Amino acid sequence: MKYPLSLTVNDENYDILVEPYHTLMEAIRDGIGLTGTKCACEDGRCGTCTVLIDGQLVKSCLMLGLQAKGKSLLTIEGMGSPDELHPLQAAFLEHGAVQCGYCTPGMLLTAKQLLDENPNPTEEDIRSAFVGNLCRCGVYTHATEAILNVAGEEE
Repeated sequence: MKYPLSLTVNDENYDILVEPYHTLMEAIRDGIGLTGTKCACEDGRCGTCTVLIDGQLVKSCLMLGLQAKGKSLLTIEGMGSPDELHPLQAAFLEHGAVQCGYCTPGMLLTAKQLLDENPNPTEEDIRSAFVGNLCRCGVYTHATEAILNVAGEEE
């Protein structure tokens, strides 16, 4: 039996139906059709499914969709647009912090949350923030440079 779920995702309201056992990741990808939230480990280790809920990082594979009822979510699709990239997205491209791109949405949302809470992070702050993000291509150094660049521009 499916249950109604009302969400605000990227400042748009959605009313969908979900099975009670569907994760938030499944609700976002299958119910709403936003596929930037990736599915990989499904046990919270890799960070590819990271979204922001009310400004806080959440691994959407570890949360049931129904638990997000009434919450405000930000996915990678709401961070910028092809015509107007978010400064972090532009910096990731400029610094070569995007290779295969699978981890990129989670890393960008992690970086956004970090800068929202700490506009002047150190390299150590950034490394600590990325503990929950697995990148098999190893773009951590480039991502760190990109984040430091954006932080420097916003001062």
